[in-house]
Amino acid sequence: DKRWTAQRKKEILDSRTQSTELLYKTLKHTANGVKHFISASAIGYYGFDLKGELFDEQSAPGTDYLASVTQQWEASIDKLNELSLRVAKLRIGIVLSDKGGALAPMVIPVKLFAGSPLASGEQMLSWIHIDDLCNMFIHLVENESLQGAYNGTGPYAVSNKDFTKAIGKQLSRPVFLPNVPAFLLKLILGEMADLVIFGSNVSSKKIQDTGFQFQYPTLEASLSNLLNNK
Repeated sequence: DKRWTAQRKKEILDSRTQSTELLYKTLKHTANGVKHFISASAIGYYGFDLKGELFDEQSAPGTDYLASVTQQWEASIDKLNELSLRVAKLRIGIVLSDKGGALAPMVIPVKLFAGSPLASGEQMLSWIHIDDLCNMFIHLVENESLQGAYNGTGPYAVSNKDFTKAIGKQLSRPVFLPNVPAFLLKLILGEMADLVIFGSNVSSKKIQDTGFQFQYPTLEASLSNLLNNK
């Protein structure tokens, strides 16, 4: 993605809030039969984990840039409550897919024997298989008693180091190079480097307690499904 210039930051915020605000105004001023509003959000709401905290839906919001964006995004979503709709928000983690997204940039260097952990390697990655994410949305649609925020992550977060090694195991590639230093990532990516230097450990217990079951609960199962024969 692009560096986080002031203009890029505005584009990121507007892309989240303006579409929701348009839907709010349209539903408010147009006759319709809409009863439910199920929206994406992001685990960026909690900010980056600097103290080893496990975040759940009751955790306080973060104070960094992405946390601020996500809170403003959710504020625009929550306005739909004024229309007497059932509103549910899915705070999505790192989505693993073979059709794009975060996985491919992590796989390519490992496949080329150049994979290594980023920064400390201890930062936690709260991931979810794309199929489980889709099933979560279906679960929220079909269970009309569910409302409010739910975390859209798998049940077992892992460290960046363990994630990189798990990719290497699936691809039969060694991961032996030293960690990429945080200062180098900042030099290359600017402020956006925070996305890979820091992480967060996010709980999926709340949605599991509603009866949701994961098809791919472990990273090994997810990567095996997505990377076999790739």
